[in-house]
Amino acid sequence: MTGKVEYYFKHNDGTHIQGIGLGTFASTEGDCERAVLHAIDVGYRHIDTAYFYGNEAEVGAAVRKKIAEGVIKREDIFITTKLWCNFHEPERVEYACRKTLKNIGLDYVDLYLIHWPFSYKYRGDNELIPKDANGEVELVDIDYLDTWGAMEKLVDLGLTKSIGVSNFNEEQLTRLLANCKIKPIHNQIEVHPALDQKKLIALCKKNGILVTAFSPLGRHNAELRTPTFMYDGKVQAIADKYNKSIAQVVIRYVIELGTIPLPKSSNPKRIEENFNVFDFKLDAEDHAILDSYHNGERVAHARQAIKSKYYPFNVYSACF
Repeated sequence: MTGKVEYYFKHNDGTHIQGIGLGTFASTEGDCERAVLHAIDVGYRHIDTAYFYGNEAEVGAAVRKKIAEGVIKREDIFITTKLWCNFHEPERVEYACRKTLKNIGLDYVDLYLIHWPFSYKYRGDNELIPKDANGEVELVDIDYLDTWGAMEKLVDLGLTKSIGVSNFNEEQLTRLLANCKIKPIHNQIEVHPALDQKKLIALCKKNGILVTAFSPLGRHNAELRTPTFMYDGKVQAIADKYNKSIAQVVIRYVIELGTIPLPKSSNPKRIEENFNVFDFKLDAEDHAILDSYHNGERVAHARQAIKSKYYPFNVYSACF
């Protein structure tokens, strides 16, 4: 196993976060808990989950086990989770956060994000993407600024140390910054060679906001051999040069774009491999090759919300 990563970022509110995290999307039914347990043993001190993922309880169970074993203290681990789109009405935000804390089994989380800027109609805690009688997704017009005002109260209540956003485009982030009392510390967005997000990353950096990168390896399809950058001989040559895997090279590239990657895996060997990316650096030629795969192609489209005026990907600059 690799050793502990001594590679941390400082947020604009003074808190610190490890420069890589374990992603947990689509990891459930025991796989998530096993992955988090192993990740903590490897040295991960940053775990990302969400109410929508349905695995907050598994993340919490693993963290509590490692605290009980004396492997970590609560203050050693950074847990991010997210407010889902059906809880955006200001009066539901605290309720949703407390429900999440009950799921996780802890008194607070380190970072609570607005998962998406658009909102769904509330039809119960578990109807995550509500649909009407015609099968149409039920969207509601709730301004994310109003949701943010309720998020700020969570910090005062001690339910979360910090707050931030996810999947916000440049215009939305700029508007939020102009109308907030507590500045977001994070914008979690999709970043990989096919979607390098350089413009949005630069805006975040200018405003002291850190970027976490979900799906840093894209979405694999072995049959179609996609995404291209995961199967190309040019990237394999880079990997060979550093005695690393293609995945390690791509994760390193995402780090060097100025983000904190969140590679998801429940495979113990890959969890370790993904963590072992801090002992080499890519050169300018490597970056030029990896930059060449940028085409704006997304893994997460959320097209079911495309009719919302807060849908984030209608803005051209948000895609490139």
